[in-house]
Amino acid sequence: MVRTDRVADETAHTGEGPLWHPAERLLYWVDIPAGRLYQYDPESGSNEIAYETGGDPLGGYTVEADGALLLFTHGAIERWVPGTSEAKQVASVDADTRFNDVIADPEGRVFAGTMPGDERLGDLYRIDADGSVRVVETGLDIPNGMGFSGDATTFYLTESEARRIYAYDYDYATGELTNRRTFVETPPGDGVPDGMTVDADDHVWSARWDGGRAVRYDPTGQSVAEISLPARKVASLTFAGPSRDVMYLTTALSDSNRSIEGDGAGALFRATGLATGGRSEFRSRIAVE
Repeated sequence: MVRTDRVADETAHTGEGPLWHPAERLLYWVDIPAGRLYQYDPESGSNEIAYETGGDPLGGYTVEADGALLLFTHGAIERWVPGTSEAKQVASVDADTRFNDVIADPEGRVFAGTMPGDERLGDLYRIDADGSVRVVETGLDIPNGMGFSGDATTFYLTESEARRIYAYDYDYATGELTNRRTFVETPPGDGVPDGMTVDADDHVWSARWDGGRAVRYDPTGQSVAEISLPARKVASLTFAGPSRDVMYLTTALSDSNRSIEGDGAGALFRATGLATGGRSEFRSRIAVE
């Protein structure tokens, strides 16, 4: 039986990007507009601010091969070593909006989406291990959660405002994406697909913004399970812990209040008793020292 517990009762405006750091045995997650990176310790149950950008929004991030974190802010990519107070910029992109979700691939590259701006929609960038940056998809209305199949030959990308999750053929030797097709399209009024992860059985879990839950899809795109939370805006999720058998889910409070958004809006949740687990996330190799 699945059990959900509120483990950090923050009131994050946009709680996002939970990611397990295996060496530190900590779960990191962010409040995007606050530029705040949290660390949650499952052993002690403590949740504290690990790093703050000082004003810039903090979108996604990856764990580098050497254990540092690669932070994606407002067009800038920065390297931050846990326990230190400052981050060092290592790359940037020509975008007038902030980064959103990001993910590392098996070769240490990073895919990173940017939010739509006043003049154009969002883009999907690929940052290669040599630091070079290229746009691989354009015209995305909020590029969001991403994931890889177990054999890393399928890449998933969420386009939130289109209410779709796409699947691509992925060549991890070259980093090329081809053969885009719609994996899932959610109906109007049923919430918006947001962050995602892929479990050990190659099922896709999608957080549902304004849908109050996370939905599990089998490899054909059929819904097979759900986890409901007392928060309308469920933003992202990941498997964590040494065995990747626990799921953490982030939520948002946005610009309203809990009487409207739900009693748990903005909090970090943990789900246990799941019939499946996850896999370790790939590590990036962009600014390894």
